[in-house]
Amino acid sequence: MKQIIMLLSALLLTCCSQESDAQAEIARQTDVGSTLIVYYSYTGNCREIASSLSSLIEADVAEVLTVAENQDYNANGYKLGNDLLNAINSNPENLGSYPAIKAIDKDVSNYDNIIFITPLWHAQMAAPAQTYLFQNREKLAGKRLALIVSSWSSGISTVVSNARRLVPNATWAGEALWINHNNHSSRASLIENWLQTQNFQNSTDMTQKMYVTIDGQTETVSLTDNGATQSLVAKLQESPLALTLNSSGGFEIWGALGFSLPRSDEQMNAQPGDVVLYNGSNICLFYGTNSWSYTRLGKIESLSGSKLNAFLKAGQTGIDVTLSLTKPTGIAKTGTSGRSTKAYTLHGTLAQTEQKGIVIQNGKKIIK
Repeated sequence: MKQIIMLLSALLLTCCSQESDAQAEIARQTDVGSTLIVYYSYTGNCREIASSLSSLIEADVAEVLTVAENQDYNANGYKLGNDLLNAINSNPENLGSYPAIKAIDKDVSNYDNIIFITPLWHAQMAAPAQTYLFQNREKLAGKRLALIVSSWSSGISTVVSNARRLVPNATWAGEALWINHNNHSSRASLIENWLQTQNFQNSTDMTQKMYVTIDGQTETVSLTDNGATQSLVAKLQESPLALTLNSSGGFEIWGALGFSLPRSDEQMNAQPGDVVLYNGSNICLFYGTNSWSYTRLGKIESLSGSKLNAFLKAGQTGIDVTLSLTKPTGIAKTGTSGRSTKAYTLHGTLAQTEQKGIVIQNGKKIIK
């Protein structure tokens, strides 16, 4: 009898393990877009805001730290802080104008949504926070970006303008949230209400994602929201698009789409991973850099350097490429997952299909 019970227990554990593995695999295919919270904090207020925010949603958190430690930005009438801001304003397109910050191990390329939290210094965005956005402006192109600004009492309009200058090609999720001295203690409820107003990226929202498949390998492209991508998505909703592309110039693979898309050309320095429209009817996928007038379409996620070169078959001709709105899952059979598709608001009521902001699904808080 004891042996039978042990055998039945082993079988039960095996079945549970297989079911858990299947559910985990399905979860990886259906999770909403991933979120990164990035903050810079001098007095500690922004750190507290980041902590309150991370308790409400599932997100990774990264802190911006300066290379020069223990700086007193308030000394001598805020002289050091003002000097840093003046250096940026005198030459805002030069990286050398910005104070050095330490490397962060969270790569924004791996996230769909970035919530950025910054303090206000003399009506402007804090200098180290500006460094982070300037350094990552290419990676943030096409990402959903949300902004929270902390100040004592000053308004935040100039900080919002700073952010839009620093990352001109980001897609803003909504209006910035202002948390000041008077309402800082109520930050949790302010953040909760604000999140409901933000249009965050959901990884199941295929109007914002495109998949590129080459030789059986599929990579994700985060699409910029413009007329060209909207028209391209409409085409791909009809059927995937099979193309033959060729390497050119030692920095791209490119070829004709077979149709034209609306153009919004701008002079840009295309970077590895960028996907652009050339002359209205050609698509270019970059593994190198080039300065030209293009319409930005999006950016390939998660690949860089030699891996990106290998994926794009840099230097080759006759490359078969498929563009689609559906990512191959590689799951032959899933069985019954047991995962509920119902979502609920934070107040316990059933969420509507179009509900935006924080909802609870399968016991987890997620952003829709």
